[in-house]
Amino acid sequence: MFQSFRLSMAWLHTWFGLVLGFVLVVVFFFGSLSVFDREIDRWSIPQSRFEPQPMPSFDKMLAPALASMQPDPAVVAGVKDRVNGPLPQRFDEVKTWGVYTTHRDPVTTVFAGFAVPNAKDPEETLWAVHAMDPRDGKLLPQSQLAIGSQWFYPMHYSLNVTWKELGTWVVGFAALMMLAALVSGVVMHRKIFREFFTFRRHKSTQRNTLDLHNLTGVVALPFHFFFAFTGLVIFAGIYFPVAHTQLNALHELSEKIEASETGLPHERAGVAAGMASVDAMVAEAQRRWQAKGMAGEVGYLQVQHPGDANAYVSVYRAGTDRVALTGEGIHFKASTGELLREDPPRTAVDNATEFLEGLHLQHFRHWLLRWLYVLGGLTGCVCIATGFIFFVEKRKAQHAKAGSQGSRIVDAMAVTTMTGMLIATVAMLLSNRLLPEDLVGKGLWEQRVFWGAWALALVHACLRSAPVALGRINPAWREQCGVVAVVAVAAVVANAVSTGDHLLRTLSNGYWPVAGVDLSLLALAGVCAWAARHLGRKTRAEAIQAGANEVPRASAGTGSGLDAPPALGAASTSLTTAEVSRG
Repeated sequence: MFQSFRLSMAWLHTWFGLVLGFVLVVVFFFGSLSVFDREIDRWSIPQSRFEPQPMPSFDKMLAPALASMQPDPAVVAGVKDRVNGPLPQRFDEVKTWGVYTTHRDPVTTVFAGFAVPNAKDPEETLWAVHAMDPRDGKLLPQSQLAIGSQWFYPMHYSLNVTWKELGTWVVGFAALMMLAALVSGVVMHRKIFREFFTFRRHKSTQRNTLDLHNLTGVVALPFHFFFAFTGLVIFAGIYFPVAHTQLNALHELSEKIEASETGLPHERAGVAAGMASVDAMVAEAQRRWQAKGMAGEVGYLQVQHPGDANAYVSVYRAGTDRVALTGEGIHFKASTGELLREDPPRTAVDNATEFLEGLHLQHFRHWLLRWLYVLGGLTGCVCIATGFIFFVEKRKAQHAKAGSQGSRIVDAMAVTTMTGMLIATVAMLLSNRLLPEDLVGKGLWEQRVFWGAWALALVHACLRSAPVALGRINPAWREQCGVVAVVAVAAVVANAVSTGDHLLRTLSNGYWPVAGVDLSLLALAGVCAWAARHLGRKTRAEAIQAGANEVPRASAGTGSGLDAPPALGAASTSLTTAEVSRG
């Protein structure tokens, strides 16, 4: 089929990269934003614009807040078909309470899981999740959407398609194929070290785009490979759900055996019991961590079977001082405060897994490394985007001559994926500042704006793609870059007007979470404005060149200008498959 192994790798790299690149660029972009998801949360929820707080007192603040929580009516309505009989007005049997915070979180996340009476599945659980102000214990409205952690971050690994976890499966398959594309790319480019230093910006669009594609691919190759691999490791339990499917009975038995060995009850006793001071248990856990020379910040606290004689409290350390995602859990009997168990040292396999997961999820406290993560993710976006552009540039003149619409379709999809994704992002941020804070279902409206803006970008890219079928530039690239620039600036202005936190104020106060988002939006606006201007010049030059070529073609009796591709497009076909494979 192919003349050589390298050409077969070139085919694999091209078509896997094209088909799945539309997914991967979304994963890379929103993964980059997720590095600072908590800071974006503060920008999107002005009530949370204060300094990060430590875990608040459980006895004085968390316990009353958790006891007052109930599932949202919309969540309750979603389980009606999975229950035999009517649902109660109030859910009283609490399976678990949980509290979570990080060194970057001003608000504390509190959640409660409730048993569902008469559920068809005995394990059915209803969840109530709130953000709580740790300064006074007040629960923030559920209608507000934490855009960073509740939208951009899930978009990174699930595309926010939750039905049957389809989005997570699509991203997982794309990550697996990305590994194949990376390996095939290395095989294609034998002179990979030279490509690290090669970028001919004054050459043709096809040439300098390929140079930039190779350069960004080589520079960030370890980052791309490692993060695709660790992402698959993190979600291995979803991709290979043996324990909860084929071996479910054995899995349940294993949990019961583990509970008996660890002394942590698996089931409720059915006997009501009070709760000792959880604050005292937290202090004891911190004392034990300090004795081991570890930082004593609490990141996660859980109460299992609250209100029951078998209730126990688990206190986990916030591992901000290391890469490995480890918590050194210490468990206490809830009714007495008696120490039940201290998690033993991890095995070598556990240590390796926790290191890989921690490196991907970056819960550690290291700002420079976070920015390197952002740089690596955006480099991945550039690598994929230039791959799209090179694919179209290499073929559009040939397709124009043959009357094919292939390049036009790919180019429209590339515009939608790249600039359309940016439009959806900045439009969501702008809507967050324009919609009233007390609007019922405000978060749902922001999501509708996101998907609606992206859909409009798709329609616009398709409608404006006709010039690509003639071997020319799609004007949608320039027009959508202009839209991104305008909307990004508008979001910064809307934030200043609606909250008073303009850049002069946030910079002078050193409040970088909000200032950083505003500055990033302005930087994006600047880049997109420059790109729009650059593309405008290229479009005008292309039109002049095409017009100059019309006269000799007409005088030679060749008919309309559709008989041959424009000169610029014809010149762009000079790279053969063999040359591409050599880089």
